[in-house]
Amino acid sequence: MRLDKQNIFIYSLFLSITLIGIIYGNVIKSSYSGLRIWQLENILILCLAIPFLFLQKMAGLPNFFDNYNSNKVRLLQPILIGAIFGILDIIVIKIIQHPQPYSELPPFLQPFPYSLFLYFSGALEIEVFYRLIPITIILIIGNKLADGKYQSYFIWIALIATSIREPLEQFPTGEIWFMIYAFLSGFLMNYIQASYYLKAGFLSSLTLRLGHYLFWHIILGIYVQYVEIVK
Repeated sequence: MRLDKQNIFIYSLFLSITLIGIIYGNVIKSSYSGLRIWQLENILILCLAIPFLFLQKMAGLPNFFDNYNSNKVRLLQPILIGAIFGILDIIVIKIIQHPQPYSELPPFLQPFPYSLFLYFSGALEIEVFYRLIPITIILIIGNKLADGKYQSYFIWIALIATSIREPLEQFPTGEIWFMIYAFLSGFLMNYIQASYYLKAGFLSSLTLRLGHYLFWHIILGIYVQYVEIVK
């Protein structure tokens, strides 16, 4: 299978997971208050990424499964790095800032196992619009401008611009030390994601975020749902 067609096949599987999540969410919505459910429009919006799946090589980026990176670099290392960021968030935000039990799931948590589908979908959406599309566009421009003479500058633009967007958009309020932690950890995680994307492709960036979500949204959600709320 050609690598760009392989990109499409894998991305189609990802869209199928989001569709299953929508169906599942609508089935259980009467049992939970505050359930966040995607709409079919969200999947159509994710389809905007499809043309860019054919442009990875033109941008100088690895395809989803290229022949130059091992799965250790593409999948294992990113998920472990993401897990570290997720565990740090649990320590800082839950254990230090909110040690008291929750009486209901807060907005950033959803009931398990529905949370698996929702947060996979959310991670995919963020990685598409924070990295896949903008990085591909920036690097194609860099490759075409003056025959790639300034490509190194465009690489740095892609790294910094896509790393600072999320921490700025989600800049928190509260104590100074927490604001500094949230901004720096957010920037660092996004920077590592962008670096892995440049080196090992889109799957590595997505996997890193999934490693973070696994702990911060899913495992923490299981704990709150089945331990704290039950009490």
